[in-house]
Amino acid sequence: MAAHAIAPRARIGARAARPHIPRYRRMGLVATRVIVITVVLLVLLPGVLVVSSSFEPGNAFASTLIPRELTWANYRDLLVAQPFLTWERNSLLASGVPALVNVAVTALAAFGFSRLRFWGRRYGILVLFLIQLFPATMSFVAIYRIIVAVGLINTLPGLMLAYGGVGAFNIWLFKGYIDSLPREIDEAARVDGATQWQVFSRIILPLARPMLAVVFIWTFIGNYGEYMLASLIEQSPQYYTVPLGMRYLEQGTFATQWPLFAAGGVLSTLPVLIIFMLLQRQLVSGLSRGAVK
Repeated sequence: MAAHAIAPRARIGARAARPHIPRYRRMGLVATRVIVITVVLLVLLPGVLVVSSSFEPGNAFASTLIPRELTWANYRDLLVAQPFLTWERNSLLASGVPALVNVAVTALAAFGFSRLRFWGRRYGILVLFLIQLFPATMSFVAIYRIIVAVGLINTLPGLMLAYGGVGAFNIWLFKGYIDSLPREIDEAARVDGATQWQVFSRIILPLARPMLAVVFIWTFIGNYGEYMLASLIEQSPQYYTVPLGMRYLEQGTFATQWPLFAAGGVLSTLPVLIIFMLLQRQLVSGLSRGAVK
């Protein structure tokens, strides 16, 4: 009898311990969740339609989320009948190599602006800020003339050279991350006899791995999906990147075969998804700490 009498009292106490949420707040919470779910569905809808179209037979774009008939013919034709793997290799080389160079130069520049004191440092930071105000397309003519002058037009190294520029925003972001690291670490290393290069390479870089991942991912994605500059430099099909190759499919014989085009879009996103999955933790940490500083 005592156990049965205590149980209702315990339930009543648990109910009383719950915080009371006003009705208007509950309605606001429900409305917020509905809006978030609606926005997520609207964002995912185009991607779902592209994936669905890639399995659609024929030449028409899928009008339903679930295709009427599933087929792997589009992927097979893209990998066998079309040089998609060559385009993918060119894109990975033209995007990955400049991204690594960009990471190295950005790290050095950010360390210099954050830790070193030299003449022109303040004006250098101001120039970086002003560079961000101009669109990148303004430099296309100059980049094209440089590539022609060095004789690398219509070559993959020429495209790598064009993509090798360092973004001013990356330096700003990386500098903010290094500023968040305590200077006492540098001073302790110098007391132990470490040089400036050893402080950078053995202390700052290991601590800044999240920001290295952020700069690499941003640079890689920007180069991977770039079309305008690649169309100016590359003219031969063997040097096409994925965006140029997809444009070739649209303009050529397969102009009306949207399922084949959709299959190319799905395959081209796989490298980016793999990189995001491998560097997801470092990406979140780097963005949060650099933004807070």
